[in-house]
Amino acid sequence: MSNTNSAVNENAINTDDLMAEFDRESNTRRFSGVGGLIMKVMFIAFAIAVFGTRFITLPEQVRMSAFLGVIMFLGFLIYPPYKKQTKRKNYIPWYDFVLAVIAATPFLYYAIFFDEITFRSVMINDLDKVMGIIGIVMLFELCRRAVGVPILFVAGGFIAYAFYYGKSLHSIIYNLFYTTNGIPGTPLNVCSTFIVFFIILGAFLEKTGIGNFFVDLANSIAGWASGGPAKVAVISSALEGMYSGSSVANTVGSGSITIPTMKKIGYKPEFAAAVEAAASTGGQIMPPIMGAAAFLMSEITGISYATIAIAAILPAVLYFAGIFMMIHFEAKKLGLKGLPKDSIPNFFKLFLRKGYLLLPIVVLVAMMSGGSTPAQAACMAIITTLAIMLITDIVKTIISKNHDALDFLTLVPVAVFLILKLVFKVELENSGLIAGATYIVLSFIGKNTKESGKIALEALETGIKNTMGVSLACALAGIVAGVVTLTSLGSTLIDVIVPIAQDNLFVALFLTMITCIVLGMGVPTTANYLIMATITAPILTEMGLPLLAAHMFVFYFGIVADITPPVALAAYAGSAIAGSNPLKTGVTATRLAITAFIIPYIFAFNPKMLFIDATVSEVALIIVTSCIGIFALSSALEGYMFRRLKIYEVLPLIVGGLLMIYPGAFSDVIGMVLVAAVLMLQIFLRKKVK
Repeated sequence: MSNTNSAVNENAINTDDLMAEFDRESNTRRFSGVGGLIMKVMFIAFAIAVFGTRFITLPEQVRMSAFLGVIMFLGFLIYPPYKKQTKRKNYIPWYDFVLAVIAATPFLYYAIFFDEITFRSVMINDLDKVMGIIGIVMLFELCRRAVGVPILFVAGGFIAYAFYYGKSLHSIIYNLFYTTNGIPGTPLNVCSTFIVFFIILGAFLEKTGIGNFFVDLANSIAGWASGGPAKVAVISSALEGMYSGSSVANTVGSGSITIPTMKKIGYKPEFAAAVEAAASTGGQIMPPIMGAAAFLMSEITGISYATIAIAAILPAVLYFAGIFMMIHFEAKKLGLKGLPKDSIPNFFKLFLRKGYLLLPIVVLVAMMSGGSTPAQAACMAIITTLAIMLITDIVKTIISKNHDALDFLTLVPVAVFLILKLVFKVELENSGLIAGATYIVLSFIGKNTKESGKIALEALETGIKNTMGVSLACALAGIVAGVVTLTSLGSTLIDVIVPIAQDNLFVALFLTMITCIVLGMGVPTTANYLIMATITAPILTEMGLPLLAAHMFVFYFGIVADITPPVALAAYAGSAIAGSNPLKTGVTATRLAITAFIIPYIFAFNPKMLFIDATVSEVALIIVTSCIGIFALSSALEGYMFRRLKIYEVLPLIVGGLLMIYPGAFSDVIGMVLVAAVLMLQIFLRKKVK
């Protein structure tokens, strides 16, 4: 574990800078002292207000507009116009204060005067128009700062199309700003209702140290194996990626630990960085949380989140199995060993000591499986996390024998005892028991739980900060969805593209893949999915693809854009830690994640992989044959099985692997013959060499 700690210390200084460079949402102003306290109070107050909306009933447009209005105000305070302006602490130029007020005003105006505006309906007045224009322009500017420029061209192009289609300014402003078909639409509704709580939950989980627990857990499972640190990176990044929701954040966070360790045992820098980037990117497809886009998929398709999470299990397992096997073959090819035994924690001891950190995730899965809404499940998981932090503090206090209560608290049990006895006539024994329990609890609350309180407040602040970029992207994606609804663009595209594809599903899938990857190079995963779900998913369903398969297809390719050159932000972040060539790292990451480019086509042509209309025996057969196929494909791409592969062995493995992954009896038989032939040849030649 000493290697791990040194790696952390070596890279901790650069983590914030790396995040600011490669993750636009992390490029925020820095505050300390009084300025930091003021900003912290505003973010925490907003977080509490978000939780408060769970207990009051408001019209959707009022809640969403107020939510976005506060996001706009805080956004202009923390996001600078340019990166270089993040270096100075506690500095906000005067014009950003002005812009913050101007940006928030239109959304708060809509929330405050909702009844009057609704009464006017389509006959909005001049003030309504001005407010709508200002709101949209300010949203574009803040998205430029927090999300990036590419999404502005997408949304701007759709607005231009609305004018080209013949819609008036009056109609565009009304539909995009004042109806649930536009900015206050489904994406923002899901973000403010579901996603925000899961992002806050992720911040709470991170504060409990679950990330380090995942690294240690992965270390205990695979640290001893050939190329152990790389396998540890795959397991830990898959687990961390579930709740982080950001490929870059996951790469930088866990990569600062895993990449230096991988390099130390002999992996090339670009391979080490590529492993971390590919595994971190895949975290967003890892059930049960799957980042933010899965909640949007549930809302858009009407398919329950539990069904989506279950459908994503096999593709996610195959994705990580492919990376894991490639790492194994690379380690064998290079003759790499695992970590020393004295640096590997014992799995059972580790699980007994820190397994309680998994309780929030268990609660989350159990509640969602039991029919609770995502928001209810996330809130209960947050409460569980708070309880864990509090109990941890109490246990530490008991162990350290430092559990003196605040002096005035000793009076509280006496008061409780007298009230129970004299007012409520409770029996002496019971009132004494309750008073004693009150004393014990209050003895630990106060100075003995300050650490938990501080961590909880930091998690609320971090969670809201992490929500801002997603919220802005959802709001801007609402413009795209609004224009599609306003102009009937969706049906127009279906009428144009389906004849071009000539009813060839593969052509439609390929064009969709290219569009998703190109769009994903400059647009966050959430916004990418929203746009593609609005534009291309209906085209795929029109061509006969099941609804879930169509949306999973665009979801997958929106994610892999983070490791696909030439942009490949996750790979570039990993290369900065490894000191490797960014382009080579991106290419290597794409090769490692090759299954992510194949699996969506497989479940598109055979949805049984998503457990759609599949029996238990069919699912079992798909799992076995797919794993064999991934084994063959990984071996071929690494050029090694039991020894280095000859050229004539690679092609049969690729073809056989692909046939095995594709569900179907005929393809399985042919694939098995090809893979078995190469396998037997490998065994024979290895024995001959020995």
